[in-house]
Amino acid sequence: MAETEPLIDVRGLSRSFGALRANDGIDLTVLPGEIHAVIGPNGAGKTTMIGLLAGEVAPDAGAIRFRGQDITGLTVQERALRGLARSFQITSLCRGFTALENVMLAVQARSDHSFRFLRRVHRDRALVDPARDALDAMGLLARADTCASYLSHGEQRQLELAIALAMQPALLLLDEPAAGMSPDETRRLVAIINGLRRRTGVLLVEHDMDTVFALADRITVLVYGKVIATGTPDAIRADPAVRDAYLGHATVAA
Repeated sequence: MAETEPLIDVRGLSRSFGALRANDGIDLTVLPGEIHAVIGPNGAGKTTMIGLLAGEVAPDAGAIRFRGQDITGLTVQERALRGLARSFQITSLCRGFTALENVMLAVQARSDHSFRFLRRVHRDRALVDPARDALDAMGLLARADTCASYLSHGEQRQLELAIALAMQPALLLLDEPAAGMSPDETRRLVAIINGLRRRTGVLLVEHDMDTVFALADRITVLVYGKVIATGTPDAIRADPAVRDAYLGHATVAA
């Protein structure tokens, strides 16, 4: 795939739940090395869209091409093995495992590497080294041997990102990564995600506009399941339709 081609190219993506049209003909692209944010009011269809891209929800119409191939009919696991990884709005960790062990599980899943229970898995460099690299990228290496349940909320979100990164994604789907974080934790997270562009593309769903405008190369705005605008942060700030539908004059002027 040429570097100028989209990592993911979505055309006409639609999904209804009964009478509710959650996603309505969405077109979206994410380029290699790009951080692309999706914003919109509650109920705009952002989480449904992420579920469609990840393979957790089947579309009623439309197509998803990832790295030049149609993945519309693939499962979550098949998409993950092709390089599409997701982190969730609500952290889901093995809380009785250490941070390192949590990430080692992801390395094992990515490589289809079998644990050998008669040996000490912590000596298996094929699992340990990539897991430590992912923790280091998330600023958590010093907490590698800490039980996940003892990590702060912000550290748990960082650990979830490390787990996703251990899947060696070409594209990382982030659903509200700053949810519940303190301002200091959010600033650290912004720096971490900004550094990820050297390793992977990022599609980010986020309510915190400071976080969005600090990170995004481009922004797509969803309202009632439809894309009403896509552009640079400056273009989105200045777009009258976006102001009227979502951001508000006070927000975009900040």
